[in-house]
Amino acid sequence: MSLETDRDAVLELTQKLLVAITAGDWDTYTEICDESLTCFEPEALGNLVDGLEFHQFYFNVPSSGTPTPVQSTIVAPHIRIMGDVAIIAYVRLTQRIHEGKPISSAMEETRVWHRKQGKWKHIHFHRSPAR
Repeated sequence: MSLETDRDAVLELTQKLLVAITAGDWDTYTEICDESLTCFEPEALGNLVDGLEFHQFYFNVPSSGTPTPVQSTIVAPHIRIMGDVAIIAYVRLTQRIHEGKPISSAMEETRVWHRKQGKWKHIHFHRSPAR
């Protein structure tokens, strides 16, 4: 595969991942993520989380009432391909409705992908609130 093709694939998979998270689509999330996924994120309170079990909890939280629209936008992605490893860093803007009003939030995210048997798998991420 060419470098440009790999970059396009990583960007597309990252967007697919964000859509799965927003939609609560556990099947797509587990299809994209390696079972040994690791992360640092605000919900982990400064701890390194290993595996999918921690994340599954958030997919299983029952929704209350009518679902509200949520949209995630990847801003200024920077993608680096190093053989069978890819790193994408970007700001994720999330738009949603809260108490009838639109609000936006921003997170700085870095995601690491590993190509295994010709298929990209998400293996690590770090999310921090943008300041």
